[in-house]
Amino acid sequence: MQNQSLNLEKSSMHNQSLNLLSRLTQVREVRSARVSSWDQDGRNQDYWMIPAGESVVLGDIEGPGSISHIWMTSFCRRTHGPSVINPEGGGNIAPVNEIHNALGVTWETADPAWYRKVLIKMTWDDQSHPSVLVPYGDFFCIGHSMPGNFASLPFTVSVKPEEQFKFGGVASVNCYLPMPFNKKAKIEIINENDVPFGLYFHIDYELYKKPFGDDTAYFHAQWRRENPCDGWGPDLQVNTPEVNRVANLDGAGNYVILETEGKGHYIGCNLSVTHFQGSWWGEGDDMFFIDGENLPSIVGTGAEDYFNHAWGMQKNAFPFHGSIVHESDVPGYQVSYRFHITDPVHFSESIKVTIEHGHANHLSDDWSSTAYWYQTLPSKPFGILPVEERIQLMPQFPSPGQLKKVELNDEMKESYKLAKERMAAYSEGRTNQVQKKSDRLSMHSQGNIEQSKNIRNSFK
Repeated sequence: MQNQSLNLEKSSMHNQSLNLLSRLTQVREVRSARVSSWDQDGRNQDYWMIPAGESVVLGDIEGPGSISHIWMTSFCRRTHGPSVINPEGGGNIAPVNEIHNALGVTWETADPAWYRKVLIKMTWDDQSHPSVLVPYGDFFCIGHSMPGNFASLPFTVSVKPEEQFKFGGVASVNCYLPMPFNKKAKIEIINENDVPFGLYFHIDYELYKKPFGDDTAYFHAQWRRENPCDGWGPDLQVNTPEVNRVANLDGAGNYVILETEGKGHYIGCNLSVTHFQGSWWGEGDDMFFIDGENLPSIVGTGAEDYFNHAWGMQKNAFPFHGSIVHESDVPGYQVSYRFHITDPVHFSESIKVTIEHGHANHLSDDWSSTAYWYQTLPSKPFGILPVEERIQLMPQFPSPGQLKKVELNDEMKESYKLAKERMAAYSEGRTNQVQKKSDRLSMHSQGNIEQSKNIRNSFK
């Protein structure tokens, strides 16, 4: 009997393939499904216009199941003047604007900070608090509200050349991390901006007939920021003898990427840094405190080393690590990522993931991060900074100062009057178009919920 058991165990081991694509050779009892922003009237208005200050449920899905892929693209623009395009006609075409303001056709710009003003929220099963609460951009590795092209295994961002490294630039984003749930998955978007924004989305998921076990680890993501970090010597140059002689063994004052309780594994982060000294933002060691230890049991050798680069960060993006925005492209700004997909950091009681901001925490830069991890439920609740404390620092274009007063002639006065009248008419028409799209929101949200219920009921 013992030999038979050993033979079965060996047979099972031989049948397990390490090939990432091996599951494609097996047929499983699974129902594939999707919730999306598709136009449920059958027309081509396939995006949702989410009003200022409101939240919307993208999907409310009964389990057991698992989200397998999320794709999104969005836009958020501020109008500075009237367009010569009729708002009613413009409201029924693709909502792209590639017309340069210099042509006098439109006058609008992207909101430079909307990626930080919109939140993505995910709640699993019966928990009363979310497991994911992150600014939309940072969740998809768009740090500083500044998209850059990159491709990793769990996340990708694709952006046109004219939108790359632009605050608020439009981009296509993907997440391929699995997100299992037993009873329910609820995905929401919260718009904390003072203007509406448009959202296209696909949320692909699978349904199963048998529930997951009690050892199932649920997906979590949390955003943090310190602006500025509490540095003891920001006026001392990085890598100098005076800085490097200071010891830090216990991680006191380190930037905290993640601190949570429970049982699970940390799978990585993205880190956005705005550096003020004009030297180098790194040299800080990563330190992991596992299961309540007072001294870190995992200690690194420098910030770029944690992100698996060396001698500074390079301009490349690999499946598990790399740069998304490099400081040579946008001086003073860096966005880096490290994913522990093949080397997750396990914890049984708690974990604290930290990194020094400069050696021994001597720099006072602006740091923000999104941590990703899996753990069993219930998980510890966490919050997020208010919207005004999330907005990234941006260079300010110089003002011309006090303007000379110019006396207007009658023709000039008439031009101001006509512009004001045209703006009033355009604003009214545009507001009506936005309202029409907003009015459909609750109906389409409920439509997604009902569709998910019908699919679930057909697959029991």
